[in-house]
Amino acid sequence: MADDAAPVLSHRDGAVQTLTLNRPQALNSFNGAMHDALSSALKAAAADPAVRCVVITGAGRGFCAGQDLSDPAIAPDLTPGAEPRDIGNLIEARYKPLAMLIHHFPAPVIAAVNGVAAGAGANLALNCDIVLAARSASFIQAFSKIGLVPDCGGTWLLPRLVGRANAMALALLGDKCSAEEAQRIGMIWRCVDDAALAAETKALAERLAAMPSKALAETRRAFAAADHMDLSAALSMEGEVQRRLGMSHDYLEGVSAFFAKRSPSFKDR
Repeated sequence: MADDAAPVLSHRDGAVQTLTLNRPQALNSFNGAMHDALSSALKAAAADPAVRCVVITGAGRGFCAGQDLSDPAIAPDLTPGAEPRDIGNLIEARYKPLAMLIHHFPAPVIAAVNGVAAGAGANLALNCDIVLAARSASFIQAFSKIGLVPDCGGTWLLPRLVGRANAMALALLGDKCSAEEAQRIGMIWRCVDDAALAAETKALAERLAAMPSKALAETRRAFAAADHMDLSAALSMEGEVQRRLGMSHDYLEGVSAFFAKRSPSFKDR
């Protein structure tokens, strides 16, 4: 039985693992316990070959409000003359490993953004492969309001998703971006009515779980690698990836199913 007081709830439905950030009283903002729980749940799902898609969502009315500023790991000592806290350690110890866990996950990761996604919470969502958001949800790069820069991969992700002009405005101004606007500028894949978010997420996750997971993960890695290549290098990289995938069960199954006019049964992950 799930512990409803746990900072992250984990639920399996077939090949889909749903991880629910569960600090609703704090809009699911990150503290040490939630960091540990989410990282542990992602590692467990990555090690389980039966998991072919992961969904990350939030409990209550928020997705994730970013870092809990009252957490001892980041809360500054406001006493006059006190030594400033080195919060760079928090990025290295917590947010960088979390972003890389998602980036290297062996199956697709969906963010189902059910409410506000602010600061590191917004960039947690953007690290995922596909972002679905409820129409009432919003995204806020809130860092400039407290004298910081986007973290959890925000400086890398935002310009690639929305272009430099939009990324700079979002980061410098820290204004709220509605889910509809986020879809319009290419920050997220789709905005849906609030009442439809759960059903749309379930349908998408089940569709991805039935697809060739290894090829989907390689697609993500190839896109990231191609960001730093010219066309010739990207073409060579594609050849290497296709060489590996062409020797896999899923390629043979996909081709066999195509010629037999049947639905494929993909197994690789």
